[in-house]
Amino acid sequence: MPHFIIDCSDNIIHIKSPEEIMESVYKTAESTGLFAEGDIKVRINPFSNYRLGKGKNGFIHVFANIMEGRTAEQKQGLSQKIVSVLNAMFPDIAIISMNIRDFEKASYCNKSMIM
Repeated sequence: MPHFIIDCSDNIIHIKSPEEIMESVYKTAESTGLFAEGDIKVRINPFSNYRLGKGKNGFIHVFANIMEGRTAEQKQGLSQKIVSVLNAMFPDIAIISMNIRDFEKASYCNKSMIM
């Protein structure tokens, strides 16, 4: 936890490598101090089949799934930092966005929690 899933048009990974994109998101998330060191996970899904509005040249959308408990201000700051970093990397891409979803502690389970 947390998970950052980057959906993007496939032209994005021809501008910067997937590794470079994922590392930027990872380091930016880590820099916020909201997550334990080493807990951040990032993956990328480039799409070759998509449709955008007229004149749009690509997209990046980051889905962040984090454990509940962060304030709205903390989540807003996280989104703004990641979108800002991606915008600096891809100034010519029309659509760069992010949203954050909270996992509920009551229903979350992972391998280490099974006895």
